Amino acid sequence: MLRLQKANRSDLVEVHRLQVESFQTLLDKYQDFATNPAAEGIERIVQRFEEPHTIYYFIMLDDVAIGMIRVCNHGDFCRVSPICILPEHQGHGYAQQAMLLAERAYPHIRCWTLDTIAQEPKLCHLYEKLGYHRTGKIETIKDGMDIVFYEKKV
Repeated sequence: MLRLQKANRSDLVEVHRLQVESFQTLLDKYQDFATNPAAEGIERIVQRFEEPHTIYYFIMLDDVAIGMIRVCNHGDFCRVSPICILPEHQGHGYAQQAMLLAERAYPHIRCWTLDTIAQEPKLCHLYEKLGYHRTGKIETIKDGMDIVFYEKKV
């Protein structure tokens, strides 16, 4: 059974490990050391954890953390940045389930936002399948890598 479990300050090393292992393939592929979460140090995780609007959750499969999701609650909208699943658990629908669990945890929120790599069709498909729509905003990170922005009104 999949569930979300709030991470505490003492969990941040594990949050960082999950993030690095989950995003390493994309870092290797795009060599984007400026924005890829696998290139971030633990100090960036701690900095985000201390932001008043940030909550990190472990994505738990039974009693094992297979990924994590960061929800930024800005009051009138929430932003997901990032969500990740360990490579050995990808392709089983866990990210989709985790997104739905996060949305249900904030029933008062009417707008959700996120972004992903436009050149990754599986990632774009995941969010579009969940009802997210492209906002029209695209940021070019480097040749062959663009970030596309999504929102979902509920």
